[in-house]
Amino acid sequence: MSTWRLGDVTVNRLGFGTMRLTANPDRSVAIAVLRRAVELGVDHLDTAAFYASGPRYANELIREALAPYPEGLTITTKVGPGTDPERGFYNATTARELRAQVETNLRQLGVDSLDVVNLRITGDGSLAERFGWLAELRSEGLIRQLGVSNVRLDHVEEALAVAPVVCVQNSYAVDRRGAEDAIIRYCADRGIAYVPFGSITGAVESPTVAAIAAAHGVTPAQIRLAWTLHHSPNILAIPGTGTVPHLEENLAAADIHLTPDDLAALG
Repeated sequence: MSTWRLGDVTVNRLGFGTMRLTANPDRSVAIAVLRRAVELGVDHLDTAAFYASGPRYANELIREALAPYPEGLTITTKVGPGTDPERGFYNATTARELRAQVETNLRQLGVDSLDVVNLRITGDGSLAERFGWLAELRSEGLIRQLGVSNVRLDHVEEALAVAPVVCVQNSYAVDRRGAEDAIIRYCADRGIAYVPFGSITGAVESPTVAAIAAAHGVTPAQIRLAWTLHHSPNILAIPGTGTVPHLEENLAAADIHLTPDDLAALG
C-alpha cells in the first residue's frame, strides 16, 4: 500500500472512516472491524465525537477495540458540529464550545492529546477566528496537528495564514468533483493531504464505473476507491463500513491497477 504524509507522520493511503460503525447494535461487530483494519495495515482512522447512534459512540468503540493504541496509529477527529443533551445537534461558534468538543474527544478516546483535529465548517463565512482558537489548543498540547473540512480553496488559504494545515477533508468522488481538483492540486503542491469522504458512493451508479468494474471482476465501489488512489498521490481515502467482509473488500482496492484506458474513461 502506498503512503503519504499527514503532517509529521506518514500513513498508508487507504485508511478507515468510523462513522458507520455505530449503526450496528452489536458492539462486537464494530470491535472486530476495527481490529481487523489494523491487522490489515490501516494506520489512519477518521472519527468524531458526534459519530454516534443511541448509546454507541465511534470514539468509545475505537478505545475499546484498540487501546492501548498501537505505535504508528494516527486518529483524526473533527470538531465544529457537536451534540448537546439540551440543544441537540449544533455547530460550535465560540472558543468555549470548541474546547468542550476537543475535551470530549480526548475523554472518549482516552488520550492526552489528539493526533489531528479537523475544523469542519458550514456556510461561506470566515473560519479564521475558529481556526485560531484551535491553534491555541494546539499550543496548549491538547492537539498535535490541525486540518480543515467542508471548505473552499480560500478557506484553506485563510487557515494557512493562521496555523499549519496538514489535511483538507471534503466530499469528493469520481463523478462528484465540483471545484475540488483545484484544491487537490493546491494541497499536493504544499505537501498537504487531501482526505475525501463519500468517495465510494454516488446518487446513481455510473455506467462507466460499472463497466470497468465488470472488466476487472471487482465491485464499482472498489473501482471508485482505486480511481481515488490513482488520481493524486496526496489523497488519503477513508472508506467506512460496518462489516469485516466489506472492510476487506475496500482494502483490496489498493491492489487494483487501472489501465491508461480506464483512467481516460473515468476522467
